[in-house]
Amino acid sequence: MRPGIIPLRPLGLGDILDGAIKLIRSNPKSVLGLSAIAAALSAIPLAIGEALLLGSGATPLENLPEASFLAQYGGALLSYAVQLVAVTLLTGVLTRILGRAVFGGRMTAGEAWTLTRSRVPTLFGLVIVSTVALLAPLLLIVGLFAALDAAGAELSVVVIVGLLALLAFVAYALFITTRLALAPAAAVLERLGVVDSLRRSWNLVSGGFWRTLGILLLTQIIAGLVGTVLSFPFTLGGSLLGLLGGGSLGAQIATAVLIAVGATVGAMITYPFQAAVNGLLYADRRMRTEAFDLVLQTAAIEQRRQGWVHASADDLWDPSVTPTGPARHGFPDQGAPWSHS
Repeated sequence: MRPGIIPLRPLGLGDILDGAIKLIRSNPKSVLGLSAIAAALSAIPLAIGEALLLGSGATPLENLPEASFLAQYGGALLSYAVQLVAVTLLTGVLTRILGRAVFGGRMTAGEAWTLTRSRVPTLFGLVIVSTVALLAPLLLIVGLFAALDAAGAELSVVVIVGLLALLAFVAYALFITTRLALAPAAAVLERLGVVDSLRRSWNLVSGGFWRTLGILLLTQIIAGLVGTVLSFPFTLGGSLLGLLGGGSLGAQIATAVLIAVGATVGAMITYPFQAAVNGLLYADRRMRTEAFDLVLQTAAIEQRRQGWVHASADDLWDPSVTPTGPARHGFPDQGAPWSHS
């Protein structure tokens, strides 16, 4: 049974990647529109900083260390900050759209935001806690190097310890990000708090850690390649304009526009793809560990009989809710018409 973007059974790698693409194709206006906004907001500060840096050869920026620093790093730092906020919000909204798309239903951007906005504090809480958990070992590494310096250790010892510390941190980072990767989906679809979402992700990944890690790494590689290919023509054109434009205002503006467009085009595809893979991994883990596919199949059969994907289908993702029909909990018989994907 495949009423929506995935078959309602435990998913293979091909099902997950195909489902991520089908999410974009099944609801392009909402998915790509929201992703384009988030990507543009993230790309504009970085593009401006790069344009100023490329055009600095004919300007007195080298005589102003503060201005040079801002041109080189200010745009990137601001871009990362904006990206953190935009991608966090986008992940929540896209996860809500994905929850309906599994049944073949569609959701407007406005409806998705209405259903997601109450989860925004939890999503940002997840980002903060996950970041702290990820970076905490760096304090130990800094302390270790401080101790080596105080002990007057030889350079060879410092290098060896540094390499071992780097390998240990990479292993830890992969472990912690994999175990917590499903927390945003749990927070949005199950309406859990920060701690419960993290615990839920940790438990769901148990028994499938290596598979989950492999799919996440493959997704990062695919997204990186796709984003690079899509943005390369714009980035190349912008870089050439910045280098050959003599530092003129027009050249810097054109450079900023091209770089921003390139980054936006790449990210508007990769953002929803990565969010969809995470959401589908969450669904897959629930089907494998909780027989959740049986719940989805039963609901899909009822929806097919009635000919509608009801808004109350969203409640099926919450384990505390027992499905009793499409009009339960005050939801009328509403939703998108049934459509086969």
